[in-house]
Amino acid sequence: MKVDASNPLWRFRGITSTAMLFFAYLYLPIVILIALSFNENRLATIWTGFTTDWYAAALSNDDMLRAAKNSLVIAISATVIATIAATLAAMGMSRGRFRGETGVSAILALPLLVPEVVTAIATLLFFVAIGIKLGLVTIIIAHTVFCIPFAYLPIRARIEGMDPSLREAANDLYANEWQAFRRVTLPLLWPGILSGAMLSFIISLDDFVISYFVGGAGATTLPIYIFGMIRIGITPEVNAISAMMLLVSIVFVSISFIIDRIRY
Repeated sequence: MKVDASNPLWRFRGITSTAMLFFAYLYLPIVILIALSFNENRLATIWTGFTTDWYAAALSNDDMLRAAKNSLVIAISATVIATIAATLAAMGMSRGRFRGETGVSAILALPLLVPEVVTAIATLLFFVAIGIKLGLVTIIIAHTVFCIPFAYLPIRARIEGMDPSLREAANDLYANEWQAFRRVTLPLLWPGILSGAMLSFIISLDDFVISYFVGGAGATTLPIYIFGMIRIGITPEVNAISAMMLLVSIVFVSISFIIDRIRY
């Protein structure tokens, strides 16, 4: 690992080894999980040989596929709604300073700061108070609210980097608000929108706490299904499902990062 000698942090003896131990502690269990997903033995912690049968078993598990379908429906619905709301919020916030702007920004960022279990309990109490039956719809609503800040931040950052004179030029050329947005703003903004959408999708797909609290009968998502499997013992099938979810998460986060780096 290349060390920046000009950084005073690296002058402390042992900082490099401490950083390496930290990353090993963080990522080594994930590497072990992926390795054990190919374990031939049904006892996940005892290696007896290499096999891919557990991936085939996971993909042919009807209950798991049903839970995965629920997760996809929730994630796609929440992503679309959250991204549209985040785009409108970012466009509105970019029009100039106004009274209460700081408060609105704080409200938009609040789901990122509040512990997720607090958000889940508060959302559950809200649904119970207004008499909404728990199910897929309540999870979609809760995930939408939770995902808006994750979609908002990349979109707002993209808008902040845009040259405001481009929209002014469109107005000078007699373009109305919709034409200026469709032909100028949107083509420049789409990497931020797509990045925020992908980030929201993976956040919703992987969420357990909110789904566990506000989901009802028949609304089992993939993380909840995995949690139920772990309660009766960890098997290579659980490791295989977890490894596939990890792969999907890595792919989406990587694509989101790459898209967000696209310049004008």
